[in-house]
Amino acid sequence: MTAITAPDGSLISSLCFGTMQFGSNADDNAAAEMFAACRKAGLNFFDTAHAYTGGKSETMLGKLAASERDKLIIATKVNFDDGMSAKVIHRSVDESRKRLGMDTLDILYLHRWDDEVPLEESFGALAKYVEDGTARYIGVSNYAAWQVMKAQTVADTFGLKIAILQPMYNLVKRQAEVEILPMAISEDIAVAPYSPLGGGLLTGKYASGATGRLNDVAMYTARYGPRWMHDAAAELAEIGAELDVNPATLAIAWCARHPGITAPIISARSARQLSPSLAAATFDMDAALYARISALSPTPAPATDRLEEAI
Repeated sequence: MTAITAPDGSLISSLCFGTMQFGSNADDNAAAEMFAACRKAGLNFFDTAHAYTGGKSETMLGKLAASERDKLIIATKVNFDDGMSAKVIHRSVDESRKRLGMDTLDILYLHRWDDEVPLEESFGALAKYVEDGTARYIGVSNYAAWQVMKAQTVADTFGLKIAILQPMYNLVKRQAEVEILPMAISEDIAVAPYSPLGGGLLTGKYASGATGRLNDVAMYTARYGPRWMHDAAAELAEIGAELDVNPATLAIAWCARHPGITAPIISARSARQLSPSLAAATFDMDAALYARISALSPTPAPATDRLEEAI
């Protein structure tokens, strides 16, 4: 995989902390405690976006990261509300740099695919940032495999390499296994997947009768509504109880074990809630346990849909 490093040369950590909840469910104190817990656990990779919490996420992360900037890999994503035009990209990057208090962005992602703007315009804008040192690595988020390859063809004309992807991937959302992860391995692209806990489904709390955003937020209710997903989560919790391991630790360690994965993005509202996720960094999941957990959810058919080839 692409060797992504911090400015001081440190290799990327095996987990990334996502700061989407900074400024909403996590106030300044909670954010500081989680940042400290991540650093203590050896994480140097932190993710945010222009769109998160009205800019509070970037501002809070920037303040926390300032004292050891060169040791960290800071990623942000271009605002997607108005498309991926050069004008939007330039405005978004200027605002993100001010919020973060950073001249250089280690990873700059396009947040999503835009059918309305030519790739030449978007990647032409990104090329200027790489050329002048404003961005060290370029990435894309929420792209299909064909979109990544189409974008890389255009990026090549500017001398750019798509270094990292940010897809959704977890035990009950395995579509990335069909084309995205094989493509990333083939093309030497790092992968930092989001939602390794399935919106909280794989923590086991819903299996024990608790409620949360899967009940209250329509997007998550639809995304994780199928009964079989909840059954898989309940079985994962049972395996956790058998092994005396938090199911969140198992879910993230399972995600991280795929050879195409670089660093799953973990997140939380508090240091206490974050603890089981951080534990995945040192959890040794052997092949037998990986296979046992994988069997809890359907393996997606190969891209050719020749099911016999998956046996």
